[in-house]
Amino acid sequence: MRQTFIKYALTAAMLAAAACGDPAENGAASGAGRTAQASAVDTTANASGGFRPGSIILFVGTSLTAGYGLEPEESYPNLIQQKLDSAGLDFDVVNAGISGETTSSLLRRIDWLLRQPFEIIVIETGANDGLRGVPVATMERNIQQIIEGVRAMRPRAQIVLAQMEAPPNLGASYTSEFRRVFPDLARRNDVMLLPFMLEGVAGVRSMNQGDGIHPNRAGARIVAENVWRGLRPVLQ
Repeated sequence: MRQTFIKYALTAAMLAAAACGDPAENGAASGAGRTAQASAVDTTANASGGFRPGSIILFVGTSLTAGYGLEPEESYPNLIQQKLDSAGLDFDVVNAGISGETTSSLLRRIDWLLRQPFEIIVIETGANDGLRGVPVATMERNIQQIIEGVRAMRPRAQIVLAQMEAPPNLGASYTSEFRRVFPDLARRNDVMLLPFMLEGVAGVRSMNQGDGIHPNRAGARIVAENVWRGLRPVLQ
């Protein structure tokens, strides 16, 4: 199976995340003052507006993207690579997921990630904000800044945002507001919204590891199917 990992960019991103740490959320959006370099060279598409051979799909996100508890080839981005190869679609997947990441920590490292070329970026974030009960307004502000950063540095890149859901124990009001953020952001920024990737996995014991949170091998395959259904139209 073909794998493309741009190691220098991912290593730098991880170092940046480690250096910044992940302080407790207090309702103020992290990453204030972060500026994207609008003058960056954009090489995301060919002259006809289509994708070039070997175009890169960059997956950023939490442990769900990183494949916590799984072998590297079992993470859902790597399963997407297998589907791309089987479909004869000439794309290379880069998995830049980091376990424990919040929208604030993704905002802090996004500039590092944007230094590498890509044609499509899939943003999976917010799950850990929900687990920590981060104010919805903070999460929304962070994701908006992430999208703006991508648009500034890679204006021709396709942005795909994954719908996430909050755990029900935080109350109906929080859960409802959390769910609303993602379609609102997608509509406001004219980006593709993927359906909830854990549909058919969340809360199903046989689809998760012992912690009841992270998909096991079978669950990861369902996640990949969920993402593939939403992502494939973008590729074509």
